[in-house]
Amino acid sequence: MHPPPPPAAAAAMDFSQNSLFGYMEDLQELTIIERPVRRSLKTPEEIERLTVDEDLSDIERAVYLLSAGQDIQGTSVIANLPYLMRQNPAETLRRVLPKVREVLHVAGVEMQLTAAVSFLTILQEDSVSIHTYAHSFLQVILLHLEHRDAGVSNAWLETLLFVIEVLPKETLRHEILNPLVSKAQLSQTVQSRLVSCKILGKLTNKFDAHTIKREILPLVKSLCQDVDYDVRSCMCRQLENIAQGIGTELTKSAVLPELIELSRDESSSVRLAAFETLVNLLDIFDTDDRSQTILPLVKSFCEKSFKADESILISLSFHLGKLCHGLYGIFTPDQHLRFLEFYKKLCTLGLQQENGHNENQIPPQILEQEKKYISVRKNCAYNFPAMIVFVDPKNFHMELYSTFFCLCHDPEVPVRYTIAICFYEVSKLLNSGVYLIHKELITLLQDESLEVLDALIDHLPEILELMSTGGESSVQENKFSSLPDLIPALTAAEQRAAASLKWRTHEKLLQKYACLPHVISSDQIYYRFLQRMFTIMMTNNVLPVQKAASRTLCIFLRYNRKQEQRYEVIQKLIEQLGQGKSYWNRLRFLDTCEFIIEIFSKSFFCKYFFLPAIELTHDPVANVRMKLCNLLPKVKSTLKIPADKHLLQQLEMCVRKLLCQEKDKDVLAIVKRTVLELDRMEMSMDAEQLEKDKQQNDARPMSDKTFEKKRRDTKTPTLPKSISVSVPGPSSGTPSTSKEIKKSKLIRSQSFNSQAFHAKYGNLDKCASKSSAGTYTSSVSGLTKTSMISLTDDSFRTRNASSAPASFSPNAPLPSTSRGTGNSADPKSSGSKDAQPRKATLKSRKSNP
Repeated sequence: MHPPPPPAAAAAMDFSQNSLFGYMEDLQELTIIERPVRRSLKTPEEIERLTVDEDLSDIERAVYLLSAGQDIQGTSVIANLPYLMRQNPAETLRRVLPKVREVLHVAGVEMQLTAAVSFLTILQEDSVSIHTYAHSFLQVILLHLEHRDAGVSNAWLETLLFVIEVLPKETLRHEILNPLVSKAQLSQTVQSRLVSCKILGKLTNKFDAHTIKREILPLVKSLCQDVDYDVRSCMCRQLENIAQGIGTELTKSAVLPELIELSRDESSSVRLAAFETLVNLLDIFDTDDRSQTILPLVKSFCEKSFKADESILISLSFHLGKLCHGLYGIFTPDQHLRFLEFYKKLCTLGLQQENGHNENQIPPQILEQEKKYISVRKNCAYNFPAMIVFVDPKNFHMELYSTFFCLCHDPEVPVRYTIAICFYEVSKLLNSGVYLIHKELITLLQDESLEVLDALIDHLPEILELMSTGGESSVQENKFSSLPDLIPALTAAEQRAAASLKWRTHEKLLQKYACLPHVISSDQIYYRFLQRMFTIMMTNNVLPVQKAASRTLCIFLRYNRKQEQRYEVIQKLIEQLGQGKSYWNRLRFLDTCEFIIEIFSKSFFCKYFFLPAIELTHDPVANVRMKLCNLLPKVKSTLKIPADKHLLQQLEMCVRKLLCQEKDKDVLAIVKRTVLELDRMEMSMDAEQLEKDKQQNDARPMSDKTFEKKRRDTKTPTLPKSISVSVPGPSSGTPSTSKEIKKSKLIRSQSFNSQAFHAKYGNLDKCASKSSAGTYTSSVSGLTKTSMISLTDDSFRTRNASSAPASFSPNAPLPSTSRGTGNSADPKSSGSKDAQPRKATLKSRKSNP
């Protein structure tokens, strides 16, 4: 019997129970409140109002919904207007469009926005002619340009600007240009004048210079002198389009004076618009205009920028590159130096105010100011390559290295991210002086932000190649001997990416590491990177990352010239992946085989990976067999006839066993499809071997040839239906290899028709006995030899025993495919990733202890 709880505990218990009951009561009240809402949405009246007769046509239904339907139904009809125009344009224009005009007069924001998009879609789809479109839709667009909602007005304006591109000149003059004369007057609303500015900027490309000078430029000048600074700023930004439409001479006489006046405007937004327009028009003006007119304006603008709003500095820092390019060669030495000092000052703007205070203690206006300073430094990093050109790469170390150092060590990630993006351009510009920024490369590789690393590795191969082949410290025999921190930085970057959740960055980094054989020695790769690739393939859980590591490992192996290291890697691939206990590892082995076929020669794959790959036809996991079947066409493409006839025999025997013994329906379907694809493939011919066979055949005695011909004419071997291929023995003399291939295809097709696709191949014992008792006819020196097929370890030996390593010699069989039944610590060996032991497929093959 338990003692009663203390009073405090009892009170706490009562309190918790009361709270729970009170919470349940609140939920019940919410349910009661919600019920009438649900019922009101399903009243018979509502259902009746939303119901439409199913027998109505699309046009009739649209007219009905626009006339008597809900707003949401009308919006749906307008959204469906392009479809109606495609199906029945005449009836849509005659019956639906008038209803749309009526509805838009009282429509809400959503319906207006939908109509603007639908009208634009109809224009882009060319559902009607331009004349019909202008007659039916243009007035509706113009009517809603000055909608009280700014978003709706901008949507209709965007549609109109697209329409202006395709309308004929006469329509533009009468329907748009002539009404602008009144719409641009001061008596009109600010919204009307703003719309007029944007329309004028679009119209200048549609008329000749005379019309522009007589009818458009007076309106432009009037709007540039508007009393509202928003209108002046908007018109100033359209001057670039107008200048491109009227040509250089008229720009100098009409546009440049307006820009000069606007650059001295009392409003900072207008001055900013004038500055940006001048920068964009630098290519139009000649040297005299740049030196006498534009350069003084730019100088004044830069001097006053620190006293003005920070938004001015943001724009100025962003356009510095264009400004340096456009004014290059005009600066005097003193002006050049002052402009460079101005850029350096912008690169460190805001860093002097770093005081280590907590952000929560900083006033909001100071935080906003610091954000603008960060944008300024980010823009300076973006324009750094242009500044190298400005000072000449030869003067980089003296003039800009300290600034580059500051940008690479900036406390803010956006600045370092931007300079990392520009690092390759900087390396190209420095050329032989690229060794000067070795340390900054290490700094960015070790950056704590993965965003910076991701930006840097986009061009990492090109950067490393430049640094290994250019500069005073580069000696081809001592790649990066003067930069011992490179390899630790690369390995640390990979481990940092692997430890994060950003697997795409990790995948990209592994892909870029494929360039390392061109940069560092094979020993450094072998001892510092190659084992890491193995570890990623075996333990990483992200498939793209594993594949990237596999491909990079194959490239490392491709450029490794030390045979003992090569053989060790090959043996690890076969034993740890191809014969691994985890089916996941065996799948990765097949991925690796695909990369080896792509990267290495055909003979290399046949020598080391052909037989271990096709052994997986006996894999207990269906996914492995399925992946192998998809890979078989590529595997067969590596064979050359007649040198690889014995490998072709092994391939065909494995395919035949799959057809007979496969129980998984998905795998069997892929096998059948693969068989057809294999049968259509043309085999590669070894011309040199064919010539040797021909010479040997020509050297045979005439009696042997006569006897062979007589044997072929008088004796026709009877082949059982279970025989898939007629394959000559490895030592047989072949009069014509192409005939053998054709005969092989014919017999294989007969076999597949009679056996492989037979509905009753499910008897495994019967089918297996037929396959093992297959009779092959081979010609050896004109004699007939019948042999029973048996799987021996000789079938799985490499075809060039003399050049094979000790671990792959004919006397030492490949590692056994048998797997122990003991428990494994491999996480992929349990659960869905099967790890059951595989039975040995070779009679003479024994399981490893």
